[in-house]
Amino acid sequence: MAKAEYIRHLFFGSLFLIMPFYIIVTSEQSIKFSQITFFIINTLLYPYSRFVFESIVNFIMGKNVFFVNALLMMFMKLFTMLICWSAAIFIAPIGLASLYYLNTKED
Repeated sequence: MAKAEYIRHLFFGSLFLIMPFYIIVTSEQSIKFSQITFFIINTLLYPYSRFVFESIVNFIMGKNVFFVNALLMMFMKLFTMLICWSAAIFIAPIGLASLYYLNTKED
């Protein structure tokens, strides 16, 4: 995973971190420490979760190009980003393990 790609994914993951905090701050409910911890962990693991998702999509789709409605594509991109962020704690270990394997294997 390239450094620029990692920073880009971390930026978008941080945007997903802001949303729950904004909702909690504007509501009357108090926030639990476990919720804060979960949101922060998911944000930090989001780039690795996204790496797994993009690796699977690249494996399935190859180098094919599809022309679709831009609004539909943006909605699907946002949807997949939200899923990758919310499940990052479960998906990211796969990405971390594959990156470890790719970077430590001998040629």
